[in-house]
Amino acid sequence: MPQYADLGSKERTSGNTVAEHHNHRRAAVHIVIMGCGRVGSTLAHILEDQGHSVAIIDQDREAFRKLRSGFKGKRIVGSGFDQDVLIEAGIEHADAFAAVSSGDNSNVISARVVRESFGVERVVARIYDPRRAEVYQRLGIPTVATVRWTADQMLRRLLPDGSEPLWRDPTGAVVLAEVAYSRDWVGEKVRELEEAAGVPVAFLSRLGEAMLPGPGTVLQEGDVLHVIAPERDLERISAAFARNIPGSRSHGKGGH
Repeated sequence: MPQYADLGSKERTSGNTVAEHHNHRRAAVHIVIMGCGRVGSTLAHILEDQGHSVAIIDQDREAFRKLRSGFKGKRIVGSGFDQDVLIEAGIEHADAFAAVSSGDNSNVISARVVRESFGVERVVARIYDPRRAEVYQRLGIPTVATVRWTADQMLRRLLPDGSEPLWRDPTGAVVLAEVAYSRDWVGEKVRELEEAAGVPVAFLSRLGEAMLPGPGTVLQEGDVLHVIAPERDLERISAAFARNIPGSRSHGKGGH
């Protein structure tokens, strides 16, 4: 998520979509995936569709049936922490490695081998136990805690008002959150809402597409706003977004 902070002012001003920015900036790379389950096979297909080369490792040859018939990447039977298997997968010239098997220990061991033995910097491991994930994060191993992520996604759909984190940093101090807002703000500039809440809008979703708001971007009905902020500030930000604008004709309406 930090990529939003790196986007230049030109993109913010022109209102380019996040997808357009990424398509413009990303060059093709080689990525190795350990685990050909639902997550691994989905990642492999998405990455290949984006023009990247992919090698996928799994101990079970039958797991590769989850890959589409036209998949062009390497399929390698073996363990993701076996150095010979990793070399066969092209880890020596890989730009990134994802460990998404069903075993927490295997994922972490593989991630450490790839980072420490082969010097790959972009490494991530899927972890089912969120408590373990926090420990591994402190050891410098980026992780995705499946249980925490799923719970956050469910809460977003169960609680329509206020805010709910989409992402947390390893310490839990900083979050990316979707924040509801009062209908009074529709038709006003996003910048005015930012000033009222004391926080920049990281991006907004409009008709299903992510956009970076520029200085003149006006909030439209149905827009979904996202902010990056300390979690302790979410309550204050939510209150500011939900507040009716003084003098508004729709004063007294419920929140978005």
